[in-house]
Amino acid sequence: MVKFGLMIPQGWRLDLPREKSPAEQFEVMIKIAEEIERLGFDSGFLYDHLITYPTVTTESCFECYTSLAAIAMRTTKLRLGQLVTCTSYRNPALVAKMAATLDVISGGRLEFGIGAGWYEQEYRAYGYHFDKPSTRIRQLREAVQIIRKMWTEESTTFQGKYFSVDGAINNPKPIQKPHPPIMIGGNGEKLTLKAVAEFADRSDLSAAVTLDECVRKFKIIDEHCLVLGRDPDTIERTLHREVYVARDGRAARSAALKSMPSGMSEEAFLKSRIIGNPSECATQFSDYVEQAGVRYFILRVPDAVKRESLRLLVGEVFPNVE
Repeated sequence: MVKFGLMIPQGWRLDLPREKSPAEQFEVMIKIAEEIERLGFDSGFLYDHLITYPTVTTESCFECYTSLAAIAMRTTKLRLGQLVTCTSYRNPALVAKMAATLDVISGGRLEFGIGAGWYEQEYRAYGYHFDKPSTRIRQLREAVQIIRKMWTEESTTFQGKYFSVDGAINNPKPIQKPHPPIMIGGNGEKLTLKAVAEFADRSDLSAAVTLDECVRKFKIIDEHCLVLGRDPDTIERTLHREVYVARDGRAARSAALKSMPSGMSEEAFLKSRIIGNPSECATQFSDYVEQAGVRYFILRVPDAVKRESLRLLVGEVFPNVE
């Protein structure tokens, strides 16, 4: 069965009503979470970011973990996750504690995502040191090991180059056993995808990856698994995808092109998004399922606040994805 999650608007992509107060904006987030639970989405996700993107503004950008805890109290079935926790922003032992607490608060609904971080301007603004990519990925590797151990061991000791814990106790433990699913986000083929093969239950490829690139990168994960002696089928193939859907496919394409990032070709943009009327979108989703083996889509729907696109997806797209 193919699963679908939604990025709940939280302000990071300037996707909350600017005319509303912060309290009213957060209520919009809650209402969307309640709506997608009612519609039948499998999960709701938040980005782990602190300032807006792609333009830095003074608009609201709600913090991930505290927001998810509040959403957990207003939902009952919707699984809740991060796309993805930035290793650099919190000590991994603290992340293990926060995530375990969130799993308990939600009744075992945590979808844990983690990555090496990339938003340099955000790092600088908040006073985090922005290491080179290889260092950040090595930090990610250590963080995942600490988090998993703290979720499963009564007392954890770990000595790494970047992080260490000495007799760390993490109670309560997560409800999910042996632990919540671990999703590692990123596309780097030598280091990040190898970390996926070693430590993850799920991969997450970014919104900019085309279908052909998706097929190739999942094949690289499989190759890393074979070297490590791991069954590639034990890693769920997950994909972050931006979706523009409307009853008129031309209107969906026009809306999509208005948001095309500068410096990106139109061809590359269109190939890395799901765009069209419900039938066209269902076909594009099915291509990822058939050709790349994707089983879990985490969607950013730019006009999610209006909700019509969400209803189209659930009513006329998802049922036709095979």
